[in-house]
Amino acid sequence: MEVVLVYTTFPDMKSAEEAVRKMLELRLIACANLREHTSMYIWEGEVRKEGEVGVIMKTDVSKWKDVKTFLRENHPYEIPLILRLDADRINGEYSEWMAEVLGLE
Repeated sequence: MEVVLVYTTFPDMKSAEEAVRKMLELRLIACANLREHTSMYIWEGEVRKEGEVGVIMKTDVSKWKDVKTFLRENHPYEIPLILRLDADRINGEYSEWMAEVLGLE
């Protein structure tokens, strides 16, 4: 199993939870962490400050393309961040649980 973390943000908890729930049901991800935070960025030439929900999803590299496709097709943002972070070390028990949840065994 080759674990990857996928990070994105959503405008609110409702849209984040809906997307995460659907990806869990489709077995695209094993789990996700959702955190409310303040985001500052430039959009259309202006500095903006808004509340967002950051989501870290844990999955296997074999699911990466499907996760990316799902987010592109279902994300509420015009240009969402879809960031993959490769995990080079993870404890075996957790990796085994993820493989089971994702149907990779």
